[in-house]
Amino acid sequence: MLKQAQPITISPSAPKSLIGSLGHLSIFLWALVMVLIPSLTKGIILALFALGVLILIYPAALKRLARPRWLAIFGILFLVNLFFGVSHQAPDLTVLGLSFSSINILSSVQMTLRAAVILLAADGLSSSVNIIEVAGLLERSGLRGLGFSIGVATNLLPDLRQSGMNAWHSLRMRGGFRAQWWRGVQLLVITVFSNALRHADQIVLAAEVRAFRPELSRHSPLRIGALDVWLTAGLTILGMVLILG
Repeated sequence: MLKQAQPITISPSAPKSLIGSLGHLSIFLWALVMVLIPSLTKGIILALFALGVLILIYPAALKRLARPRWLAIFGILFLVNLFFGVSHQAPDLTVLGLSFSSINILSSVQMTLRAAVILLAADGLSSSVNIIEVAGLLERSGLRGLGFSIGVATNLLPDLRQSGMNAWHSLRMRGGFRAQWWRGVQLLVITVFSNALRHADQIVLAAEVRAFRPELSRHSPLRIGALDVWLTAGLTILGMVLILG
């Protein structure tokens, strides 16, 4: 789902883009605020508005979000909230012989839209901004060492995926999921976690040998777009008007 951004080379002579790293991060944070803060009745309208804005900005992310597996996940999320959601209102609607509460239906729609907006915003951010730039933004905000942690986590993902697949195939070929499949799942989880801890420990030891110190790390360059300041200010004002209005 999330598309890895290509490395970006920043040179003084390169043309300035309209939306840079700060602009894309502002869009992501604005989308989170629009779906997490508002109440139930207003939240659905604001989530639909945020979804429309994200589709206009990141049309390629919508194509990845419309894949069958993600649509199935959204459908499951909607049904789980519909049938198992806690509601203090008595059922007041009947569909195909099943009684539902209107509050549960609205809550299920809001949860599904919330998940779609968050995934679309995260996919657009990851495909538009290099992970090094995201780390640079966080370190400039005072979160020292977080850039190194994000880099370690990002570099670990392919290794963890490969080690998990190797452990899965090894257990499957040895019949680990036949008689006692739950035991095989436990062994698989333990193997993946132990490999993750081992890789992380190796990276930390390598950083210590090279005398790495987060407070002395260099700031990575950021792409500042021509519309970043105006976009950030506009989204902030728009969000306050829509939420407080």
